[in-house]
Amino acid sequence: MIHYPLLAKRESQVAAPLDDITVVEIDNWMAAPSAAAVFADLGADVVKVEPLTGDPMRGMSRPLKIESAFKDYDFQFDVDNRGKRSIAVALDTDDGVDVVHRLVRNADIFMCNLLLHRQERFGLDPATLLKLRPNLVHATLTGYGTSGPDAWRPGYDVTAFFGRSGLYDAMREGNDGVVPMARPAQGDHTTGLAFAAAILAALRLAERSGEGQVVETSLYETAVWTQATDFGVTAVDKAPVRRRARHELLTPMTNRYPCGDGNWLVLNMLDAGAWERLCDAIGREAWLEDERFADGKGRYRNMHELVDGIDATLATKSRDEWGEIFDAKGLIWGPVLGLHEVVGDDHANDIGMFPELNHPELGPYRTVNAPMRFATADVGPRGPAPTLGQHSREILTAAGLSDADIDALIEKGAIA
Repeated sequence: MIHYPLLAKRESQVAAPLDDITVVEIDNWMAAPSAAAVFADLGADVVKVEPLTGDPMRGMSRPLKIESAFKDYDFQFDVDNRGKRSIAVALDTDDGVDVVHRLVRNADIFMCNLLLHRQERFGLDPATLLKLRPNLVHATLTGYGTSGPDAWRPGYDVTAFFGRSGLYDAMREGNDGVVPMARPAQGDHTTGLAFAAAILAALRLAERSGEGQVVETSLYETAVWTQATDFGVTAVDKAPVRRRARHELLTPMTNRYPCGDGNWLVLNMLDAGAWERLCDAIGREAWLEDERFADGKGRYRNMHELVDGIDATLATKSRDEWGEIFDAKGLIWGPVLGLHEVVGDDHANDIGMFPELNHPELGPYRTVNAPMRFATADVGPRGPAPTLGQHSREILTAAGLSDADIDALIEKGAIA
C-alpha cells in the first residue's frame, strides 16, 4: 500500500484552523447546517440558535435496522450538527431578538437560511447586524438567492438543486426514462461545501479590510455550477442535452456494466489504447480485427452489439473478479458499491472517512468525515450534536447575563 508523506500526520500539530472563530447560525434542515458542521470540525465555536420547538430536522432520522443503544438516535441530524452548541430562542419576541443580537456582537460569522423578508422581520438582515458588529461576515444560503423573480420561493435540494437546475432531466436514461430521485441531502451537502468556501473567502476579506462582508449562495446556483461542463456548451447553443441510454453512448469505454454476481462496475477510459486494453482484458481480441470496430465511428455505429457483447462477457465472473483483471490490465474502472459496502471499504477506512465519536450516554458510534484532511492540524468531528437548548444557560452566561437575567428570559418564554 502506498502512503504519501504529504498527508501523513506530523509530530508537531498546530491548533485547528478555525479555533479562534465564533459562528452564530440560525438555520435548519441540512444545507446551511452542514456548512456550520464543517466549521465545527475545523475548530470553530458554532452556536446553533434554534426555535423553542427545535430545528424541524430533529426527529427525522430513519431508524437503525439493528437493535442497539442507538436504536432511536437521530443520526441524520447528528451528521449536520455535531460539535455545535445549542440555544433555543423565540425570535418572535423582542427579548429573543435581543439575545441573538448580543451573541452576534461577539461573533465572526453569522449564517442563516432565512429568506430576506424573514431576516428583516427578525432584525437579522445585513444592515442591522453589521451595525452591531462592523466586521461581521453575514452569510445567507437559500433555494434561489436573495434577488430575482424567484427570490421569495422556498426551495429544497430536490426542487431547487436537482429539478430547477436541469440536473434531474439530464440524468434521465434516454428520452423516455423516468426522472430519477436523489438520495437525501446530496444537493444540500454539495451546496454546504460551496457555502463554507464562500464564507471563508469573505472572512479572509473581512480580516484584510476590517470591514464586514455580505455573502450568499443558493441550491440553484450551486447545482448549475456542478453542471458547468454541460452548461459551458448549452449556454452558447441553448440546445437540449442529449440523454443517452447505455446502448447509445459514444464509446463502450465509458459505460456501466452488470457482472455475473448481479453487481455493477463502471469504465471511464478516453486515452489512446483504451480500446485495445479493454478487448485484451475481457478476452475479446477478435474485435481488434473486426472492421466494424476499427475506429471510434465504427464502434459508435455498432454500439448495441458491443454493449450486449460486453454484458455477456462480464456475466461470466463477479465484479471483484473482473476488478482484479482490470487492475492487472491497467483499466480505469470502479465498482458500483452499495452504501453498506462503502462503510466497510478498506480505502474509505484507511483515509478516515468514518471516524468514531463517543456519545456521553450511549457510547461510541461512527460518523462521516467532511472531505478534507490536514497534515499539521487537528480537524474532524468534535462530538455529537447537542440536544435542543442544551447550552442555553452556558452561552448566555458567557455573553454576560446573570442567572437572574436568564431565569427571567425563560419565564418570559424568550429562551428555553
